[in-house]
Amino acid sequence: MNQMQQMFQQAQRMQRELQKAHAELESREFKVEKSGMVEAIVMGDRSIKSLNIDKDALDPENKEMLEEAITLALNDAFQQINKANEEIEEKITGQRGLF
Repeated sequence: MNQMQQMFQQAQRMQRELQKAHAELESREFKVEKSGMVEAIVMGDRSIKSLNIDKDALDPENKEMLEEAITLALNDAFQQINKANEEIEEKITGQRGLF
C-alpha cells in the first residue's frame, strides 16, 4: 500500500473515531448549579434537558439575580461542553480546533 492510501485510511479512521466521540458527547449530561438558586442540566448537543429554580428565588425582588444565575449556569454548561469537545479532538487528532 502506498503512503497516500495509508494517509487516507488514517484520516477515515480518525473521522470515524471523531463521529463516535461526538455522538457520545451529544448524549452526555452537563449539570451546573449557581448561587443555590438555579440548577441546569444541558446535553452535549447543547439542548437544555432541565432548568430548576429554587422557589425562594422566585421573589420579584430577586429577578435580576435570578436572571444572572440562569445565564451563568447555562454559560458554564456550554463552556464545559466546548472543553469536552476540544479534549476529544485533541485526543483523536493530536490537535485542537480542527473541526
